[in-house]
Amino acid sequence: MAAYLVTEIEITDPAGYEEYRKGVGATLAAYGGRNLVRPGGKMEVLEGEWVPKRLVILEFPSVAQLKAWYGSPEYRLLLEIRLRTAKSKMVLIEGA
Repeated sequence: MAAYLVTEIEITDPAGYEEYRKGVGATLAAYGGRNLVRPGGKMEVLEGEWVPKRLVILEFPSVAQLKAWYGSPEYRLLLEIRLRTAKSKMVLIEGA
C-alpha cells in the first residue's frame, strides 16, 4: 500500500537549502520515492486559514520504504542540512 509524506516548509536560509534540494532526489529514487507535488505550483486555500508557504508531497510504495528512506544514512546527512536551513511540519499518511 502506498504511503505519502506531506511537508510544509519555510526556507530560512535559501543558499544553504540549495544543497539539500540538489541531493534529495537521488535519495528518494533509491527508496522508490517520487515527488507528486513540488513547490512552485499555484496553491489556493478553499477552506480554513491554513496558508502554507511551500508544500511538498512525496509518494513511496509503502510505509516501510518511506521510513527506510527517512532513517537512511544518505538522507540523514541531508536532513541535518534541512533542519538548519528550514522550518518544517511533516506527516506520513498511509494510502487507501
